[in-house]
Amino acid sequence: MKKGDLLELEIEKYAFEGKGISRISKDQGDEKNFIVFVEGSYPRDKVKAKLIKIKKSFAEAKAVEIISPSSQRTEAKCKYFGVCGGCKQQDLSYDAQLKYKQQQVEEIFTKLGGLSRQVRIEILPIIPSENIFYYRNKMEFSFSDKRWLTENEINSGKNIERGFALGLHVPNIFDKVLDIDVCYLQSELSYKILNFTRDFFKSRNTPVYSTKTHTGFLRNLVIRQSFHTLDLMVNLVTAYEDDTLIKNYSDELVRNFPEITTVVNNINQKKASVATGDYEKVYVGEGFITDMIGGYTFRISANSFFQTNTLQAERLYQTALDFADLQGDETVFDLYSGAGTIAIFISEHAEKIFAFESSRSAIEDAHINAEFSDIRNVIFINADLYKSFLPVIDEREIPNPDVVILDPPRSGLHKNTVDDVIKISPEKIVYVSCNPATQVRDIKLFVDSGYKLVKIRPVDMFPHTYHIENVALLIKENSG
Repeated sequence: MKKGDLLELEIEKYAFEGKGISRISKDQGDEKNFIVFVEGSYPRDKVKAKLIKIKKSFAEAKAVEIISPSSQRTEAKCKYFGVCGGCKQQDLSYDAQLKYKQQQVEEIFTKLGGLSRQVRIEILPIIPSENIFYYRNKMEFSFSDKRWLTENEINSGKNIERGFALGLHVPNIFDKVLDIDVCYLQSELSYKILNFTRDFFKSRNTPVYSTKTHTGFLRNLVIRQSFHTLDLMVNLVTAYEDDTLIKNYSDELVRNFPEITTVVNNINQKKASVATGDYEKVYVGEGFITDMIGGYTFRISANSFFQTNTLQAERLYQTALDFADLQGDETVFDLYSGAGTIAIFISEHAEKIFAFESSRSAIEDAHINAEFSDIRNVIFINADLYKSFLPVIDEREIPNPDVVILDPPRSGLHKNTVDDVIKISPEKIVYVSCNPATQVRDIKLFVDSGYKLVKIRPVDMFPHTYHIENVALLIKENSG
């Protein structure tokens, strides 16, 4: 076999990141023990696949033709599916998506993690998303001076302008953007605002920021939309200020879409392609929106973190609360607390909560969120969760917790944080993760230090993607 070869493959299993698995014989007469990971395929597909990378024990390929489709396949709703990077599994039935996500978590914990050998783990069924379209409360769209053309556009024979695009990046292509006019991830209103914004700036020949020359004005369009209060923010990220142009844009925008409650201009003067600014100017409204989780109100500014699927976030946090099984008299530590969403959500169920966060701006948002709901038993603390948070505990004479809740980024916990948690010896650890692979790595360290993994439950926050949230409960061995 060599790179570029075409193979006919039968797909047997589903692998992490949504790739299908086929087993073949690498050499004639060998057993079928050579694994090929096939992008764009699902179990029970028969495909023609092109080899992209070949290693000693496995290869990677991409499906170029579906010879015989799996019965689990369905027609993708979006015309950009397969080119755009927003959805990876829109052509797989939602029931099948849930089934394979459940299997992924089970395999990561019981086979790759080897944790089933220490004790039987209770694996609860995945919690499905109530909405599988229009579920996101935030979308980041990018401007580009290099438009990605689809095969249909290339073959159309039309003269298509390539120097202006507003939409989403094609996977693994950082400098080109797919110009889209519809997206089913957020709302119909969202993509109408997207199309208005494109037309407005194109009609004025507004220059797009170039990642090559670092010149130009337009960088990102970020739309944030509340599910419970109907607040709507439009945040235009630009490379510099142009007060007259943005004022004109804001006026026209609100005139066409009176549902918009605030318009913000973030000015990003850095070369890095991030949809945040060094500072911001508010042109309409208060510069923030509010939304609710579990009856609590949260303020969401242009650059603050908030769970992207509002309705499903409540189910995720409720799962964490159920696992913690708080009786009302506990001291709880919430690590990586962000804007305080989990700490506030569980506040009425504990006596005292200490919420630790590295970002000072996130703590400022957390204080405001606590004030919104008159929460008095949560204390927000700035701490370095990559070195050690123990000095802060000692300095403030904070008592050791009964329960620790962890919600780290995809990279998981720093080893120092694991050591700190073990030293303060909580009776229970509730670990919320957006990456079960790093989660199981960290949990093994807790298990090796005297904790027992009791149960886990996956939660589907992002339909049509391979991303999985998972909640785990650990209890100290001597606590029963």
